[in-house]
Amino acid sequence: MSTWTRKERFDAILSGELADRPIVSGWKHFLDHEQTGEDLAKITVRSTKKFDWDWVKINPRATYYTEVWGNTYDFEDYNWVFPKQTKAAIERPEDLFNIQAVDATKSAPLLEQIQAVKQIRGGLPDTPLTQTIFSPLTILLFLAGRMPYLNQTVYGSDKPMMLEELFLEERTGVHKALHAIALTLADYVKELKEAGIDGLFYAVTGTPHPSLFHEAAFNEFSRPYDLIVLEAARESGGKTILHTCGDYAQPKRFDEYPVHGISWDTKGRGNCGLDICLEKTKVGGVDHHLFAKNDLAAIRKEAATALKKMEGKPFILAPNCAIPPNVTDDALMEFRRSVG
Repeated sequence: MSTWTRKERFDAILSGELADRPIVSGWKHFLDHEQTGEDLAKITVRSTKKFDWDWVKINPRATYYTEVWGNTYDFEDYNWVFPKQTKAAIERPEDLFNIQAVDATKSAPLLEQIQAVKQIRGGLPDTPLTQTIFSPLTILLFLAGRMPYLNQTVYGSDKPMMLEELFLEERTGVHKALHAIALTLADYVKELKEAGIDGLFYAVTGTPHPSLFHEAAFNEFSRPYDLIVLEAARESGGKTILHTCGDYAQPKRFDEYPVHGISWDTKGRGNCGLDICLEKTKVGGVDHHLFAKNDLAAIRKEAATALKKMEGKPFILAPNCAIPPNVTDDALMEFRRSVG
């Protein structure tokens, strides 16, 4: 019988070392339990125990960061995992200058999540916890009523800011806002560590898509502010998994980032599979869309294929992105059984 603890496996694998086995986890949005931190904590603890996940990606409501700077939503009206936006903080280019750095302990949305982490930590004392953090660029796009993905629109956003108005016509304001967001997140990271977090799940979402931000633009508007947040994470001593979402996710671009693992959609258009050469630990391997179809055989097959391909290497078996909310318990159990 193995003597490895969950934390030892988590730390070893994300340090690029082999453990006694790969680790596995799955995550989804609990749409009926995400409006308060207390509800989120309770359902996270209950679900983790039910499926015996090796580690946890805490999955707060997708909008909680933008609430920090004034976006508002109708939580009675969802489209997929996004509540209907009722107000965007940035409606005109000059609104960029209203985005200021915020003390995490004085921001209700962030303090709510800090308290949720403490509650989850109390319910799962031995399970590694990561908190989901969006990149400053991702947050800025949401604040302007835009989705951080190509050809997608925010539910409820009738007049999103045009990219040209922001990134070409008001570059000074964009950089000022991004810096303020990054400083806020860096402060939040330190508070999360005090609350008992073991690491971050840092999502640049779909911003690396070359038709949204080409490499030079990404390096100007994302990379410097990513590094502010990730440096705070490094100083906190936890592990960081970076998620680059959607098509043309370019995981290789992030191999030089100060992170420990990289997650991407191995099935997305223009994306590489698990055979790509990366220094960082690979996280993923199973198409998240299979869970919505309750396709147990396909889940079992993809998990087995990924584990075989990554045999003898540090690896975290996971969905390629968030599991759809309508997933069945049977599908999650099948996935969990993939790793002994």
